[in-house]
Formats: sequence, C-alpha cells, structure tokens
Amino acid sequence: MDFSQNNLFGYIEDLQELTIIERPVRRSLKTPEEIERLTVDEELNDIERAVYLLSSGQDIQGTSVVANLPVLMQQNPAETLRRVLPKIREVLHVAGVEMQLTAAVAFLTIQQEESVSIHTYSHSFLHIILQNLEHRDAGVSNAWLETLLAVIEVLPKETIRHEILNPLVSKAQLSQTLQSRLVSCKILGKLANKFETHIIKREILPLVKSLCQDVEYEVRSCMCRQLEHIAQGIGTELTKNVVLPELVELARDEGSSVRLAAFETLVNLLEMFDADDRSQTVLPLVKSFCEKSFKVDESILVSLSFHLGKLCNGLYGIFTPEQHLRFLEFYKKLCTLGLQQENGHNDNQIQLQTLEQEKKYISVRKNCAYNFPAMIVFVDPKNFHLELYSTFFCLCHDPEVPVRYTMAIGLYEVAKLLDSGVYVIHKELVTLLQDDSLEVLDALISHLPEILELMTTGGENSGSESKLLTVPDLIPALTTAEQRAATSLKWRTHEKLLQKYACLPHIISSDQIYYRFLHRMLTIIMTNNVLPVQKAAARTLCVYLRYNRKQEQRHEVIQKLIEQLGQGKSYWNRLRFLDTCEFIMELFSKSFFCKYFFLPVLELTHDPVANVRMKLCYLLPKVKSTLKVPTDKHLLQQLELCIRKLLCQEKDKDVLTIVKRTVLELDRMEISVDAFQKRFYENDLLDQEKEREEQLLLEMEQLEKEKQQNEGRSTSISDKIFEKKRRDSKTSSTLSKSISLSVSGSSSSASTSKEGKKSKLVRSQSFSTQALHPKYGNIDKCSKYVFFEWIPLLRSNSGYPL
Repeated sequence: MDFSQNNLFGYIEDLQELTIIERPVRRSLKTPEEIERLTVDEELNDIERAVYLLSSGQDIQGTSVVANLPVLMQQNPAETLRRVLPKIREVLHVAGVEMQLTAAVAFLTIQQEESVSIHTYSHSFLHIILQNLEHRDAGVSNAWLETLLAVIEVLPKETIRHEILNPLVSKAQLSQTLQSRLVSCKILGKLANKFETHIIKREILPLVKSLCQDVEYEVRSCMCRQLEHIAQGIGTELTKNVVLPELVELARDEGSSVRLAAFETLVNLLEMFDADDRSQTVLPLVKSFCEKSFKVDESILVSLSFHLGKLCNGLYGIFTPEQHLRFLEFYKKLCTLGLQQENGHNDNQIQLQTLEQEKKYISVRKNCAYNFPAMIVFVDPKNFHLELYSTFFCLCHDPEVPVRYTMAIGLYEVAKLLDSGVYVIHKELVTLLQDDSLEVLDALISHLPEILELMTTGGENSGSESKLLTVPDLIPALTTAEQRAATSLKWRTHEKLLQKYACLPHIISSDQIYYRFLHRMLTIIMTNNVLPVQKAAARTLCVYLRYNRKQEQRHEVIQKLIEQLGQGKSYWNRLRFLDTCEFIMELFSKSFFCKYFFLPVLELTHDPVANVRMKLCYLLPKVKSTLKVPTDKHLLQQLELCIRKLLCQEKDKDVLTIVKRTVLELDRMEISVDAFQKRFYENDLLDQEKEREEQLLLEMEQLEKEKQQNEGRSTSISDKIFEKKRRDSKTSSTLSKSISLSVSGSSSSASTSKEGKKSKLVRSQSFSTQALHPKYGNIDKCSKYVFFEWIPLLRSNSGYPL
C-alpha cells in the first residue's frame, strides 16, 4: 500500500465524504419516570413482589411472575394460591399472547410436578384453564387445550363429568363458534377412555355423531380423526355399529380433507374390524380411494402411499389373486410416479408439472420406499426377484435424494426379509455405497456391518472360503465411499464410516484388508485434521491388526506405528500414538502390549512437548496394569525409573502436578501375578483368552504355510510319476500298481500326520470370523500390592501433600 502524502490526503477526503447517521443515546435508555415504575422494593418477599408486579408492573414483569409460578408453588403453595393465583386470573383476561402461552405452560408444569393435590389443582386451576380455551388467538387456544388434555389424564371421573363433559353438550352445538366446536371434538376424543361404555353410549356418542355431520368441513375432519380414540374406548361391537358407518359416510364427503381423515382413520382401525367388515365395507372403500387418487383426487396420494404397506398386509387374508395383483401393480405405479412420460408426445406437448406437484410426487415415491419391506412381506420374499426386483432397482436409482435415502435406511430390513435370497440385491448395495449424496451413505452405514454379514453368510455360499466371491465390487465401493466421506466437510459421517469398517475382518480376507484398508487407516491418523476421525481410524486399524493372519504384516504395521507415530516429528502424531496404545491395551492381551509397545510408550517420558508428557502420565496407570510379575519385573523397573526421572527433572508445573497425582494412583494399584488369583479370576481369564487367540493366529499361519508346502510337494511328485509312467509305458502292470500304491500311501500318511493339527486349524479359522467380545475392552485389575520405590522420594523432595 502506498502511504505517500498525496495518497494519505486522498484517504482523508474519502472519509470526510462518508455520512454517519448518529442516533441519540438517550433513546435507548429509560427515563427517570420509567426507572421509577420498574423499581421494586428490595425488602419485599417473593409473594409480595409477585403481587406487586402483577398489580402495577409492566407486562414483561407480569409474564416473568407467571413463568416463576411453579417455583412459588414449590416454596409457598398456600400463600401462592391465596394471593398470587387470583391476581393471575384477573390479569389473564386482558393479557397478551406471550403471557397467555407462558401461563398455559406454567399450569401444566405445576400439575406434572404435583406441587398440590389433584383436588386442590382442579379447584384452583381447572376453571382458569377452561375459561381461556376459547381465546380469540388460535395459538393461545391450542396451548390451553393441550394443557387441559394432559390434565384430564389425572382428574377424577366426577370432576371430568361435572366440569368438562356437562358443559361440552352446549359447547358442541351448531350455535357455538367454530373454535368452540373444534375444541369439543378434541376433548371428546380424550374422554372416550375415561368412562364406562354405557356412559359413552348415552352421553358422548350423540355428540360425536352430531359433530361428524357438522356444516363446517374443519369440524367434520377434526371429529373424524378423533374416531380412532373413541373406537378404542367403546370396544369392537360399538365400533362396528356406530363408528364404521360414520367413517363410510365421511369417506364420501365433499371435502378432500374429510375424505383424507376418514381414509387414515380407517387404516388405523383395520385391526378392530372382522373379516366380513374388511371384505364388504373396507375393501370397496380402499379400492375406490385407489381408483380416484389418479383421476379425481390426487390430494390423497401422499397419504395412500404412506399407508399402503399397512393396508395391503392388513387386508392380505381377504384378497383374491386378482385383487392381490391389482394392489401390487398400483404400488409399482406409485413407485415411478412423476418419472414416466406419455408415449407419442414430444417435450413441447408435455404439460410442465408445477413445483408443488413435483414435491408431492417425490413424497409419494419416498413413502413407497418406506413401505418397501412391508411389500416384500405382501408378495412373499420367495417371489421378490420376479415381482419386486425391478421396482427395488428403480427406487435405489431414483433421481431424488430423499427416495434413495429412505431406501438406504430400509436396506437392512430388506436384507433380513430376503434371508437366503439376499444375493439378489448385491448390486444395489454397491450402488448405494457409491451414491453421490453423503446423506444416503450416512443412512446406509448405520447398519452396514449387519448388511455385509447377511450378504456374506446368506444363501448356499455361506462358507468362509466363498464369502469373498458373494459381493462383487464390494471393496472398490467401500474404498470409494471412504474417500468421498474424507473429502467432504461432514466429518461425523467419516467418523461413523470408519467405526463401521471395523467389521471388515469378518467379511473379507486378511490380505485384502492389509493392502486396501489398513494402510489407509494409518494415513488418516497421520494426515486428517479432525480428532474424532483420527481416533476412529486408530481403533479400526487396531482391529485390523488384531485379526491379521500374517506375522510379517503384523510386524510391519507395528514398526510403522512406532516409527511414524511414536517417534514421529509432529507432536500431534505422538499424541495419536498414545491413543492407539490405549486401543491396543483394550483389544490385545497384556503380553502383546508389553512385548511391542511398553518400551516405546515409556520413551515418550523424554518428549520435548509438555502435552505429550502430560497425556503419557494420564496413561501410565493403564500401562502398569498390563504388567505381570515376576515375568515383567524388568519392565516394572523401567517404569519406576521413568517415574523417578519425571519427578526429578520435570520443569513444567502442570505436568509435574499430574506426575505427582499419577504416582499416588500407581502406588495404590495392584500388579497381576502370573498365577491366577481368585479375586481377579474373570479378568485374568479374559486376558488368557486373548493370548490364546493371538497364539491361534500364529498357529494358523504356520499350518497354512505347511499346507501350501505339502500341496506343492504332492504336485511335483505327481508330475514326476506321470513323466515316469509315460516313459516306461511298456513296464509290467505290477510295477505300475506298486508305484501308484506308494504314491497313495505317501499322501495318506501326509494327511494322517496333519490330523493332530486339524482341530487347531479349525479353531483358528473359526476365530477369524468371531466378533470381539465387548468385555475384552476392560482393563484388568491386578492382584498383588507392589509399592513403588519412588514414594519416599516423592515425600521428601516434592512437597506434595500425602
């Protein structure tokens, strides 16, 4: 920037040209008179202050008192009822919307907290609630109605009958306002399960019938939606004789919202109707709805598509084969609604759909995706490929994200229903894994381990040897999904995906994990900037290492962890090394950690960064818990030496404080001994199980090498024999038989020599497909007190209070 004199004067002139609008400060302050009115005597108690503010305070002060009413009821209920509540009742007559809404919530809170008895509540609060039900503001009226409906649940029958039901007879008349009749509908729905059947039949059902035939469609629709609650209160017989005829009539109503309410209520009450009612009354109505939905009444399409699965399965027993096929075709048509164009028309002849109509069609297809598992049950999973696969394909490839998202959520249910036929949807699994939308991917990976397990174990190819062939293109799809999540800004999806990828050792081979996923996890730990993602990658890497079946690969990964993380140049990598060591202690045996990671961890006591040393100090109790005496006595000495150095040489005050606390914790800890002790038998047994499984991995690797060598040896012997037989074709048959016998004998003896190891190999292979037991994550406690030698040093030098 040029700061010469000419330019500087130019900047000043530009600033002078700016017009600054000044607002007087006085306008934002209160005048002395206003301050005087808002001032409250400090010597007033809570009750007196509340009465004063309600009588002569500002509206905002009165609202504050009403909001604080539950607290006053808890502190001094008698005085609050005697002095504060009457004032609130007076103020509510002229109160604004905000105070009315606050009062409705406060009254409900008092009932829920049971600050007073229900008798006192009904005597003091119920009348105020009923008075404000017909407030001119619809929002306020609904708030008081919600409070009343909640209070009805706890009111005694007599109170409900005298205070609510009896006045309701007049409130539900045509002469009353629309708002009054709407409120009456909702109250009737709530009262249906509070009285005996004969009272409902005599006093409530006449009102219900009257409101179902109201001149206003809003009232008819509202009452229709309450018929479900009323039916549950009056039982099956009255529902058939009273509710069903009303529903049939409302289903033919001129108002579309009334017809929609009747249809949805009919579906929800389907279980209460017998087979005759379903076949003679419900089914014709449903068929009429389906036929009119495309031609006359598209408003019902969204609701019809949402309830279609429940409807088809509810009417399944009464469908003829022709009706079954018709409803299935109707569902298929809904699945492609808005995607098809009429044949023989060019683009100019096709009428452009409105935005509202497009949204409606998307909602219909989304609802079809939601109902897809129910439709599999409807057609029988055995007929899936023939009847529904093409529809499944279309929904998984739908151009709209909400539809594919819903399919991804339901894919696990689909896989469970298909069972042995799950191999049919392998391609769609890969498609959804490669979807452009991260929302779809996030929905899919919620149940990814379960889906992959079904994919690899379902059907005839259920063995571990053939599992790799059952999901083609799975590995590229999984790597693509991870890379897309990594390059996005949605780190939670990336973290979730990495956590779910820990299932892969049970799905694909150890070599595939090593070459395609394991090194990728290490890269994420070292390069990603999001801590939860790094930790998820670290834990998944440890799981991969846990199930790796080649010792050479395990050693290589361990070496990289130590060199690139534990001894890395970045302190951030060294911190992640400590996180990884925590997962190692959780997943592996104590002996494994002590063998490979104990000393590299202790080396970080000399780390130049205080944060690394501090994190290490927090980790030391877990590190000590991996030791066993007398086997690990030399490691215990190393740990003591490192603690001494930290106590003597640490200069950072925060780290030194943590060191002193850690020393005391280590002193109280116990160290395991090699022999089992009764108190810690379970923990020691779990650790021994981990050691056994790790040993099985080594044995399995050795047996596989021997197997490959034997196969190679037998192949070379067979080649030599074949060549000898070809050259000596004229030799006697006796000699040929002896040669063949010797060959068969050698192979049989080789197979016999492997019988002793066969059981171990089987156990090893079964181990490779087992899930890790959640209890293995517990850090074992120890069984023998060992007092550290540095405690006297701590007492004498540190001055730390003991």
